[in-house]
Amino acid sequence: MSTISHDHDKCIEDAVVAARKICAARETRFTPLRQQVLELVWGGHRPVTAYELLDMLSDTGKKRVAPPTVYRALDFLMEEGFVHRLESLNAFIGCPDPAHKHQGHFLICRECRTVTEISDNRLMSNISKAAEGHGYSCEHSMLEIMGLCGNCQNQ
Repeated sequence: MSTISHDHDKCIEDAVVAARKICAARETRFTPLRQQVLELVWGGHRPVTAYELLDMLSDTGKKRVAPPTVYRALDFLMEEGFVHRLESLNAFIGCPDPAHKHQGHFLICRECRTVTEISDNRLMSNISKAAEGHGYSCEHSMLEIMGLCGNCQNQ
């Protein structure tokens, strides 16, 4: 079995570069705290809760950050499309395509907590059609599918 090497630092760097560009284009402020929270969310490719972020921020040796401050940073990052909130886990995950506003559809491994964001126009179209069939207009959808990833299935 081959092991694929993955550079988390590159993912973090790419997320920060994209956030800076997008914030400059949208004329929004990408503060040092917002950047630090984004870096922490991207740090392990696993969902992270707000309280885990608080602990990680405290571990940096700086002054303790208050929960409302972290929530404001997360709200900004979600609003700008840099992170998604996973409702079922009450946690956050980095968005690999923040330049394009899109619906959140996720595969979540219940064993290792790996999350894969899927982008499938047919899926979005089917959700919209199903909603319309029941007299609804679909403004936003969040689909979270819990199961086992390929690695956990093979163990």
